[in-house]
Amino acid sequence: MMIFSRSLLLAAFVTITILAGCSATQPTHPDQLEYPALNFQLPEVETLTLANGIRLYLKEDSELPLVQITAMVGSGAMTTPADKIGLAGLFGSTWRTGGAGDRTPEELDEYLDFLAADLSASLGPYTAKLNISLRSEDLQNGLAVLGDLLRRPMFAEKRLELARLQAQEHLRRQNDSPGSISRRLLMAALYPNHYLGYSPTPETLAAITRQDLVDFQQTYFAPNNLWIAVSGDFDRANLMTLLNDSFGDWSQREVPEQHLPTIARSESGAIQVAAKDLPQTTIVIGDLGLTKDHPDQYAVRILNYILGGGGFNSRMMREIRSNRGLAYSAYSYFQVGRRLPGPFIAGTETKNVSVVPAISLTREIMVDLRNNRVTDEEVQLAKESQINSFVFGFENTHSVVSRQMSLAFFDYPKDYLAGYRDRIAAVTAVDVQRAAREFIDLSRQQIVLVGDPEEFSQELSAFGLPVVDVDLD
Repeated sequence: MMIFSRSLLLAAFVTITILAGCSATQPTHPDQLEYPALNFQLPEVETLTLANGIRLYLKEDSELPLVQITAMVGSGAMTTPADKIGLAGLFGSTWRTGGAGDRTPEELDEYLDFLAADLSASLGPYTAKLNISLRSEDLQNGLAVLGDLLRRPMFAEKRLELARLQAQEHLRRQNDSPGSISRRLLMAALYPNHYLGYSPTPETLAAITRQDLVDFQQTYFAPNNLWIAVSGDFDRANLMTLLNDSFGDWSQREVPEQHLPTIARSESGAIQVAAKDLPQTTIVIGDLGLTKDHPDQYAVRILNYILGGGGFNSRMMREIRSNRGLAYSAYSYFQVGRRLPGPFIAGTETKNVSVVPAISLTREIMVDLRNNRVTDEEVQLAKESQINSFVFGFENTHSVVSRQMSLAFFDYPKDYLAGYRDRIAAVTAVDVQRAAREFIDLSRQQIVLVGDPEEFSQELSAFGLPVVDVDLD
């Protein structure tokens, strides 16, 4: 006869009870899984303005012994004359590599390597930016470098020539990629005779001089036209002292306003065909979209998700790939412009023989969105995706701080980020159809095809748009 001790019996009872409880509550289908509600609150960012007009955006974060800084000048390349397109790329490259203060280009590179600092520079349409990441113990040295780059850039001639050679080589290879060709042609069609539609040429690159870079810096770089975002492991009082050391004696001065060239929306569409000996054709369809000030920007985000921005949940992907097998991928996106309307683009790649069916199907989907209200289920799925993905737009603390700075510069509402999810949640199917009727118009769409037209060129007339053959040379 086997005798069990009281302790063994108690242990067996507890084990059986736990197993029974697990068996009773274990879900039998993925739909039964439950998760805690996603609760993401944007961290508070301190904002202040120094006596000379520099605007600061600060957030301390001691998790790592690092500091990240973004310095943003509130003027960009948008007003570059047509005969000097390419200035933005040459300026950004030479600004970073061309030396600053008392340091030659080689000395600056060596010093940054010594600090293990990561530094980048760029000139965009609206702003000029410096980004630096370095150890918190080197904050003083990093701010001194930024001060030199902002106030005393060297723009060494030899580094300008190196940047020019690199740009020319990029230009020589610009027709290697069908995607690059299609975007270049589409932007030129959407923004005719406008900075956003221009591309560099050998002539415009050759026309840019060192003096052009110097003139831009001397015209627009001033403390009252400067925004600085700082995040990471720093002491606020010490930071203010260091900022005063690097920028305190920099006096305000008048900075001319950059008047943005207006955009004339094309009233009629066209089909551009760029012939390349390829087994498939790249298709892009585009039109002008909207700016951040348009009240339907949130409805447009939901519209785009349903059209082609939602991956396998989108109508384009479902119909063009899954149901018809015409392409591996199909997509769309609306780029909400900060000051000028951004592009609305839809596209895919398909066999040359399938080009016309793919275009026809895409346009049929667009017409259906205009004419018929989307389902509540589609709207709800799109809203949940937009709301749940919001948190992933902020990779780290600095992304929050720099985003807050950019939003302030571009005059977004102060509660834009805090209220973003609520505004998305308020979108209805009626709102989506209204946005589709305003921003989807087949008659004014620009279509670009990059591939071998031998198998589809005769059928393009069915779309009722003029067809233009593009000479890539």
